[in-house]
Amino acid sequence: MRLDLAYDGTDFSGWARQPGRRTVCGVLEDTTSTVLRHDVSLTVAGRTDAGVHAAGQVAHADLPSSVDVAALPKRLARALPPDVRVFSARVVPAAFDARFAALRRHYEYRVTDAPSGAHPLRRLDTLSWPRPLDLGALNDASALLLGERDFCAFCRRREGATTIRELQRLVWEREGDVLTAFVSADAFCHSMVRSLVGALLAVGEGRKPVGWPASLLSLTSRSSAVTVAPPHGLSLVRVDYPADDELAARAAVTRNVRVVTSP
Repeated sequence: MRLDLAYDGTDFSGWARQPGRRTVCGVLEDTTSTVLRHDVSLTVAGRTDAGVHAAGQVAHADLPSSVDVAALPKRLARALPPDVRVFSARVVPAAFDARFAALRRHYEYRVTDAPSGAHPLRRLDTLSWPRPLDLGALNDASALLLGERDFCAFCRRREGATTIRELQRLVWEREGDVLTAFVSADAFCHSMVRSLVGALLAVGEGRKPVGWPASLLSLTSRSSAVTVAPPHGLSLVRVDYPADDELAARAAVTRNVRVVTSP
């Protein structure tokens, strides 16, 4: 079963279960298990950090064939808290894996440089920045980061996990006083998007030169000079998957440990 869902991350300690903490996975697994009277274990496309939102998260679970999957969103709507919602549930091929079969993830980061700060109705998903930001500088610096690189300078290392990623899109757009970073990659390592945004904001306000974020790609460990942007400006907005007959092959490729290829 594939679930498409969204949540306001404000009051969650991230996706992954943690003892004694309220997490998205914990709430969803416990609620779905209660509704179906069957233990449910979810695999998710992207394990978001505490305070990060999702408008287009994807998860999967294995369920008995007797479950009425089409009726599940309505049943869950009556049981879930208001800050998480399952929009659709459907049967998918056995080869579907929400995490490993994904082609790419799309995130957005919202920030405002309005002197008055974020609009009250958007304060929970928009970072208030105290200084003016140069859109041209942000995009010039972002363009230098694209491609398959080792982003260890922008990632919190996890044992056995690679920090090599293909950053496919990183572009900023401004609408009035609000700037949005559109970020897409085949996958992201821990804190990568927020670290990239933090480095780029230093460029946007004129504190660092345009080439500075890209210069950090030569480092072999996380850079202490990079400030991680606050989580509430970040949202996972979409996850892309291949056609059904390509799911197994994609999952096999993703599980391989990547190495940087010579240009």
